Amino acid sequence: MTIFQFPPDFRWGVATAAYQIEGATQEDGRGLSIWDTFARTPGKVLNGDNGDVACDSYHRWTEDIALMKQLGVTMYRFSIAWPRIYPNGTGEVNEKGLEFYETFVDALLEAGIEPLCTLYHWDLPQKLQDSGGWTNRETIDAFVHYSETVFKRLNGKIKNWITFNEPWCVSFLSHELGAHAPGWTDFQAALDVAHHLLVAHGRTVRRFRELGMAGAIGYAPNTEWFVPYSRSEADLQAAKRRHDYFNTWFFEPVFRGSYPQEQTAHYESKGFKLNIQPGDMEDISQPIDFVGINYYTGGVAKDAPGQGILDIEVVDTEMEKTDFDWNVYPEGFYQVLRWVKDTYGDIPIFITENGACYEAEKKDGRVKDRRRTQFLRRHLIALHRAIESGVNVKGYMQWSLLDNFEWAYGYTKPFGLVHVDFRTLERTPKESFYWYRSVARNNWFSTNDEY
Repeated sequence: MTIFQFPPDFRWGVATAAYQIEGATQEDGRGLSIWDTFARTPGKVLNGDNGDVACDSYHRWTEDIALMKQLGVTMYRFSIAWPRIYPNGTGEVNEKGLEFYETFVDALLEAGIEPLCTLYHWDLPQKLQDSGGWTNRETIDAFVHYSETVFKRLNGKIKNWITFNEPWCVSFLSHELGAHAPGWTDFQAALDVAHHLLVAHGRTVRRFRELGMAGAIGYAPNTEWFVPYSRSEADLQAAKRRHDYFNTWFFEPVFRGSYPQEQTAHYESKGFKLNIQPGDMEDISQPIDFVGINYYTGGVAKDAPGQGILDIEVVDTEMEKTDFDWNVYPEGFYQVLRWVKDTYGDIPIFITENGACYEAEKKDGRVKDRRRTQFLRRHLIALHRAIESGVNVKGYMQWSLLDNFEWAYGYTKPFGLVHVDFRTLERTPKESFYWYRSVARNNWFSTNDEY
C-alpha cells in the first residue's frame, strides 16, 4: 500500500463559475451577457439550452455552502458575474449585485470556507460586445474599473483574487474556432483578444497594488500537455507549436514580458501580426502572487503542413477517454506542473480546475460514478509526484462541485461531485463526493482505499 500524504497547510476545495450555476439571469438588475445572447442563437448550444436557471444557485447558495461543509473543503473558487455589477459593462453600478456577492462571501467565511474569487469567467456584458468586445481596447479600461469596484467592496474578505479564467478559451476557442461566445472565426481577432486580455490582467494587477488591497492576485490559464508523435525534428517542432499556442503564449508575456519568438514568427508567416502598443508588455508582466493551473487533458501532435494555422495533426492514439471525449492523461498533469516550475521558477500554484465528465444516473437514491473517482485518484497521484518534486502547489480545486451548464454542450456533460436533477434542481452527492470528502478531511489517500 502506498500512502499519498499532502503538506499540512494544503488546501482542498471545489470550483464553479457564475453563468454555469447561478441562473437568475434577469433578476435584481443583472444585464445581458454574451452567453445569454450566444445561447439564444440557434445551433450554438446543444438542445437549445441556456443558463437562465442553471443550478439556481443564485437562490440556493445556502444549500451549496451546506454541501461544501459536508464535503469538508476549506476553499471555494467561484466567479463574479460582471453583468450583475455593471449591467452595461460600465456606467451605473448595480448595488443589488454587490450586495449578493458580499452576503455570499460573508456566509462562506462564517462556514470556515475561504473564497477564491475569479473576476472574469467568460460572461462579458453584451453592451460591451456590441462595441467589439475584447477586440476593442476600451473593454480593457472597463474591466479594470469593474475590478476596482469589486476589490473595494470585498477588500479584506477575499484573500486570493484571479483576474481571468482560461484566456485561451476566451480568445482562440471563442474567436478563432467559434465554439464559445461570441462565436467568431477570425484568427487575427483571436490574437488581438488574447493580447487585450493579458493587458487587462496586468493593468488590473497594477491597480490592485495601487489601491493597497489586502491579499494576493494572479490568473488562471488552462494548460494541456502534448508530446510529439515521433522523434523526428518535424514532429518535435509540431508539438512545440501546439505547446506555444496553448500554454506558452499565455505564460511567457506574464512572466517574462515577451511573446514566444518562434510562434510569433510562425503566425507572421501565415499573414497575422501582433498589435502591441507602447507600454503593453510592461503592463502584462506586472509581478503576480500566484498562478492558477487548469488541467484536463493532453495528447499527441504530428507535423502536417497545410493543416490549420499550426500545421499539425492531433493524432488519436486511442488513449482512455472521458465522456467528453478528452484523453485521460494524468502524466501530462505532472509534466505541466514540472514545466511551470522549471521554466518560471517557484511561483505558488493553485490547481484551479481539474476534473472529468462522466455520465451517471441516479438510481435508488445513489449516483455511482467510480470512473470519476478513478480519474481523481490518478490525477492526485500525479499532483503528489509534482509536490514531491518541489513544485510549490498550495491547493487543489476540483471541477466541479455541481453538475451544471457546460457551455456549448448545455446540460449534457456532467462534471460535478454532486448530481443535479435539472427538472427539480435536487442535489444528490455522488460516490466520488464521498471519496473526495475523505481526501479533503484526512489530507491523504492510499492505493487501497475505495468508496
